[in-house]
Amino acid sequence: VQLVESGGGLVQPGGSVTLSCAASGVAFRAYAMSWYRQAAGKERELVATFTLNSGSTDYASSVKGRFTISRDNAKNMLYLQMNSLKPEDTAVYYCTVDSYDGIYWGQGTQVTVSS
Repeated sequence: VQLVESGGGLVQPGGSVTLSCAASGVAFRAYAMSWYRQAAGKERELVATFTLNSGSTDYASSVKGRFTISRDNAKNMLYLQMNSLKPEDTAVYYCTVDSYDGIYWGQGTQVTVSS
């Protein structure tokens, strides 16, 4: 499984950005796809999860109501729409495939929220 994130960059506070994750390969025992983030000097944080069978979503309390995770099955893409961005959202964002055999990680994309 290979994951490639894109869409990061510099965004002003209050702005929006959409991250994309292109997935290739097959994880036969995958059950979810997620977005994590890691800010400088902090531990990695689970941001949002999309459960593959049900389509249900779950969010960290810090982003609930501002971020939306979605998936395009036909294109094998995962997205993270981020609105009302705050400086504390600054981090490297990672896309993952979560399977019963382990977690597959992308290389990450930097999002910087600053004026």
